[in-house]
Amino acid sequence: MPSQKIIFVGANGAELAARLDLPLGGARAYAIFAHCFTCSKDTKAATYLSAALAEQGIATLRFDFTGLGGSGGDFANTNFSSNVADLVAAADYLRANHGTPEILIGHSLGGAAVLAAAPKIADARAVATINAPFDPAHVLHMMAAARPEIELAGEAEVTLGGRPFRIKKQFIEDLEQQRVTEEIKRMKKALLVMHAPLDVIVNIDNAAQIFLAARHPKSFVSLDGADHLLSRREDAMYAGSVLAAWAARYIARPLSGDADAPRAAPGEVIVAEAGTGKYEQTISAGRHRLRADEPVAAGGADNGPSPYDLLLAGLGACTSMTIRMYAAQKQWPLAGLSVKLTHAKVYAEDCADCDTKAGKIDRIEREITIEGDLDGAQREKLLEIANKCPVHRTLHSEVWIPTRLAGS
Repeated sequence: MPSQKIIFVGANGAELAARLDLPLGGARAYAIFAHCFTCSKDTKAATYLSAALAEQGIATLRFDFTGLGGSGGDFANTNFSSNVADLVAAADYLRANHGTPEILIGHSLGGAAVLAAAPKIADARAVATINAPFDPAHVLHMMAAARPEIELAGEAEVTLGGRPFRIKKQFIEDLEQQRVTEEIKRMKKALLVMHAPLDVIVNIDNAAQIFLAARHPKSFVSLDGADHLLSRREDAMYAGSVLAAWAARYIARPLSGDADAPRAAPGEVIVAEAGTGKYEQTISAGRHRLRADEPVAAGGADNGPSPYDLLLAGLGACTSMTIRMYAAQKQWPLAGLSVKLTHAKVYAEDCADCDTKAGKIDRIEREITIEGDLDGAQREKLLEIANKCPVHRTLHSEVWIPTRLAGS
């Protein structure tokens, strides 16, 4: 599973650390994952669940809230409302740079946060909570012992999950003012409530309250045998696979394929914007579907081969096929072959055999590995045949590319 490190600006101006986990072959949808209280984007639950979603074609942005994990800012100055605002900022970043944030996922208090953020993210279609509390103030019991000091001094150090955190009075006041019930009722999105029956941190009664407060379409899935943190890989992977299957009913582009992509006729290739990234393209070649994108360094999301990668792939495939055909005709014992290609711009003056003598030219280097019990003469002949593949000849001949606007 490819994973990109990302930095984006949160609601309060702090730089937030994130990862975008991508499926192989291109993303069919994009999701945002909100972690549990005082956790980080790198919890087992976040990592495993993102991997399960990637297997189903869903890319997931998981990030650290302000003041947590690798993100900047001071945790003491944050609260539930700022977490919700960070989620909206994450959606804005994803939409502008990669694709529409169609799925919102929250674990524990992150689940309550996505419920509150959902009405503010208009293009999200589906919301899923995992072991989430119905009332965000549920977490206040974790700091009950320090509550008198916080009320008196305005802040106190509280140990949460074995780590010290500075909690201010405004944090408590903000939690007590939350009314997630109204947000659930008006979010107008499909809802999936997932909860472990034996969760000792957030009782499963919370799942029932969330479910009853929501309007249809809504679904419930029991995470039998799982703990609150989904610390076992099999539990997180199960949650992710079920979530992906459920979300397929609501996202714009079905997981079963690029249903909306233009279909090419035999002998025709159609390339169209995928709508899920800055440069990402869908390629239709007959009945085949491919993806193309630019690498991250060029401003893309690396969700598919680049145009030059595809050019090299075409030449490499043609080279291999041509060699195989010739060896078969000669009944030579060719056991296997592979072609490695690279592309670069080089100075023309470095090419003694080139007609161009000034400026830069394209250099495609091709290395062919031939396996089998072939003698030296046979290997040299196959190398000669490589230069006669049709794509190789096309690249060396004059190419005419008439171009027009459709409909003209």
